[in-house]
Amino acid sequence: MTTSHSRPRTHRQKAVTPGTDEKRERILKAAERLFAAQGYANTTMAQIVRELGVSKPFVYYYFHNKQEIFETLSWRPAVACFTTMDFAPDDLRPAHVKVTEGLERLIRATITHYPAAFFAYREPQVYRPEYLAAQKRLANHFYERLCSLLEQGRRDGSFDFTETRITAQAACSLPGFLYNWYRPDGRLAPDAMVRELSKLAWRVIGLRDTGAG
Repeated sequence: MTTSHSRPRTHRQKAVTPGTDEKRERILKAAERLFAAQGYANTTMAQIVRELGVSKPFVYYYFHNKQEIFETLSWRPAVACFTTMDFAPDDLRPAHVKVTEGLERLIRATITHYPAAFFAYREPQVYRPEYLAAQKRLANHFYERLCSLLEQGRRDGSFDFTETRITAQAACSLPGFLYNWYRPDGRLAPDAMVRELSKLAWRVIGLRDTGAG
């Protein structure tokens, strides 16, 4: 199965020119800091402009409004997370290898994209229906791949679980609930956090002694 990773197109910028990507990134980084610190409702375009030290036309050339900026920031981690179970057609490794690797990649992507990866959990009411529909297509693609691999691994004797979909959702709830408590300056470094959460996710799926952990 293939899926489109393109966000619903609303952006204002008409063409890519030298330096435009860098300028867009400046806007996104500044907005990300503000959204993370004070939330969507309390962040204004005027604040983003002041944070950047630029004029309003500079920002409005690239984005219509703060909602488009928020969705742009949110879409990157959505794609990064919901494609972690995509493997090449000629990848013949066992299902348990793919699942354990995919779950580890999911957790790593969530942490790597901090704090934007948590926006969808913190403020789901912000997004347009078109954005939510595109995100749902990505999520459905992800869970279809994960559930298929889980069932294959169970048939191979690598996993011990009963309900496929519940098991998949339970394992993925570990990175999903990071937004409640994760801090990049916490006791564990990001790599150590990925390792610990991956081991917990593997327990949820009933991974047998295959050498993955």
